[in-house]
Amino acid sequence: MKKPIMSVILASFVFALCAVSPGHGAEKEFSGFLNDYSQLGPGPKEGAKYRYVKPGVDFTKYKKVMLDGVVFFFAEDSKYKGIDPTELKDLSDQFNQAAAKALGDAYPLVAEAGPDVLRLRVAITKLESSSPGRSVISSVIPVGIAISVVKKAATGSWTGAGKTGMEMEALDSLSNERIAAAVDERPGGKTSSFTKWGSAKEAFEFWAQRLRTVLDKVNGIEPKE
Repeated sequence: MKKPIMSVILASFVFALCAVSPGHGAEKEFSGFLNDYSQLGPGPKEGAKYRYVKPGVDFTKYKKVMLDGVVFFFAEDSKYKGIDPTELKDLSDQFNQAAAKALGDAYPLVAEAGPDVLRLRVAITKLESSSPGRSVISSVIPVGIAISVVKKAATGSWTGAGKTGMEMEALDSLSNERIAAAVDERPGGKTSSFTKWGSAKEAFEFWAQRLRTVLDKVNGIEPKE
């Protein structure tokens, strides 16, 4: 596979994590985690909301991943912005585990920079806990007696299921030069509403698998059937 083709693929997937251009009035969509949002443009259909990929970068040279500690930001409209330290550690561990599982031995996680190491900075934003009680009630009330309190909105999210956002940038681990960035968000599904942080955990797995998909595409590896 030729490099130009790989660049197009990478741009399409927005580094797997990756639609409206971030212009005036969109500041509240961002947490401030990224130093520069001006490079972001609209993401592709079915892809991230916003993205940036540096032109001309040879992404095929990156065979390992160095993952910075994930940072968490609550949603501005979250009714409760407190979180127990144990829960925070559990969320962080689950994010790292999702990344490690998705990348596997093909793109091992490492702790030191190198010429073939891609450094990822990731923030989980718009964090909002689910409301498990409301979902459980809807699951036990017969449809003919009452309208379920868990409904799928036009946005694709389920009432009480929470939501999760993501801001990411990929850096060359030696120069710390930004080579890709993305901002996205993912609504919780119906099943995720049964646990407090279910939507966040589902999002971790989704974005981690997207990252693996992109790395495979860049290296010309066909997906397993």
